[in-house]
Amino acid sequence: MSDPLVLTLAALRDGGWTERYVGVACWVYPLDYVFNTKDPQYEEDPQNDFEQYGIRQTVEGVLLVHEHGHPHVLLLQVANAYFKLPGDYLKPNEPNKDGLGLRLDMRLGPKARDDAQSDPSMEKKQVTGWEVHDLLAQWWRPNYEQFMLTPVLMVFRLLDRSTLTFLRKSSHLNTRIHLSCPDPLYPSSHIAQPKEVKSMYLVQLPEHKVFTVPSNMKLIAIPLLELYDNAVRYGPLLAAVPHLLSKYRFEIG
Repeated sequence: MSDPLVLTLAALRDGGWTERYVGVACWVYPLDYVFNTKDPQYEEDPQNDFEQYGIRQTVEGVLLVHEHGHPHVLLLQVANAYFKLPGDYLKPNEPNKDGLGLRLDMRLGPKARDDAQSDPSMEKKQVTGWEVHDLLAQWWRPNYEQFMLTPVLMVFRLLDRSTLTFLRKSSHLNTRIHLSCPDPLYPSSHIAQPKEVKSMYLVQLPEHKVFTVPSNMKLIAIPLLELYDNAVRYGPLLAAVPHLLSKYRFEIG
């Protein structure tokens, strides 16, 4: 398959976008939304959560808008310190897509009503409608540090050194393992169990919506071009978002 960037440039040059590259359509609307604020929301300690429930299941949404025809991703900036996609961790056995809708409503939806705070069964009735689409990627957190790994790297991280030595001696795997999995990936203290799995989903925004942002956070639209290959500022997860969206055809609304 040809590189999507080459196809895009050729389409722009010849004016034949729909004929040259027909990907999965994703509608992107202007940044003409209404923004309000609500009470601050704070991050919970992942270590306490792991000790109580086991591996934390986190879901986040990739929300797209456009300015002057260029797609942007909506990111939360927490306390002017770091950026993250909107979302949160799930309760045990909670479905990912339904749970993401609830978490987006909790993070960016209207202020919770008093009856919902006193009666958890009212929580689902407050969801204002988030159209959750494809699963874009999953990342695993081996420890309580910030960095996360893709599933393939996580599998090799969990292997012990004796297993890796055996694999490296296998002639058909030797070159591949040396190239893709260097020694620094395998510390002497092995990971018994990952602490978190994070799932990213594409969320289709409507043309009109009200975002209610916690007062200790900022909702910022970052251009895809700025995220691309910019892991130094945004981290490897957010820098990978432009790659994850390469199969989609943006329909500018």
